Amino acid sequence: MSGVKKSTAMTDDSKIENSASGGPETGRHICIVGGGIGGLTAALGFAQRGFHVEVFEQAPALTEVGAGLQITPNGGRVLNALGLDDALDRVSITAQAVQPMDALSGRAVTRFDLSQLDGPPYRFMHRADLIAVLEKACRALGVTIHLGSAVDSADLTADLVIGAEGIKSGTRAALNGDADPFFTGQVAWRAIVDAPNADPVAQIWMAPRRHVVTYPLPGGRVNIVAVQERAQWANEGWNHRDDAANLRQVFRDVSPPLMSLLSKVETVHLWGLFRHPVAQHWHKGRVAILGDAAHPTLPFLAQGANLAIEDAWVLAACCEHDIDAGLVQYQAERAPRVTRAIAAANANARKYHLSGIARTVAHTGLKIIGFVAPNAFLDRMDWLYDLDVTE
Repeated sequence: MSGVKKSTAMTDDSKIENSASGGPETGRHICIVGGGIGGLTAALGFAQRGFHVEVFEQAPALTEVGAGLQITPNGGRVLNALGLDDALDRVSITAQAVQPMDALSGRAVTRFDLSQLDGPPYRFMHRADLIAVLEKACRALGVTIHLGSAVDSADLTADLVIGAEGIKSGTRAALNGDADPFFTGQVAWRAIVDAPNADPVAQIWMAPRRHVVTYPLPGGRVNIVAVQERAQWANEGWNHRDDAANLRQVFRDVSPPLMSLLSKVETVHLWGLFRHPVAQHWHKGRVAILGDAAHPTLPFLAQGANLAIEDAWVLAACCEHDIDAGLVQYQAERAPRVTRAIAAANANARKYHLSGIARTVAHTGLKIIGFVAPNAFLDRMDWLYDLDVTE
């Protein structure tokens, strides 16, 4: 739909006046490019504040690559504030613990109890289910969602245009110029397998130069993300198919419990992990970016979606009364937060892949912490999980 200028006019059936979950229609018009988690969360946040919102998604349907998702309490607080708590309960599993594992021996290194966290539950769910919950809520508030619309943000006219297109965002490039990401020397496989009665625990299976994260999803399934250090790079993005035999070959020496899960993998996707800088400019004029468009992160802290959800709320809240001032405030609030989270994710990548004496020392230290101070891990994560951007 390149070159199309969108009107700010609304039809009566899409107009929301004094909604139970939103304010009176303000007449202000928001266009969002990208119908993923960040884009739809922003759409809902602005719609509840009385904005007329349109979402443009290039795919013919709002679907996600078959993959799981962890919604931590910081992201959960936003979704709860948007009125989605009950809907999320129906499509998620409440996590009980995070359990670092020795992938070679199959023994648990320690266990961190997630039930001790304050706020909403730590949830496991399928990305497609969260997208469906957000889409339903958006449509109920009159958000117009255009599917099959490959729109460039420069082609849109509105009070605010938001680029939420992910790591290959054209809006980010328009605001910041082209920047080449660099390959981290790591690749990742993602798959889902059938595994009824799996414990509601996220397990991190650590091995020299590689690791696997597993956790259950509704419907008796388990999400698998496996990471390997290697010089041979792969393309960025989740839609590149690979042979499951390649995954099993890399992890051929792991313990029977983990190999049992890997043996069930039939369909698997492989992608290269690249590091992108946090964008220098998150807005210009009446254009802004959020989520991966502004700050792609490696998948070692389970925060990519959560940070996008936080961005969406803060952007809508900051711009509720004054868009120009709100955009400045939005970047000022969010940039330090996401920079810290990305640094923490980068550090985890190193910790999971230790070998030799460093691996032995690290695992021994985790065991001691888990025995002597079982809440120490969660205490160290207070800065991340305890933040409530809705306050």
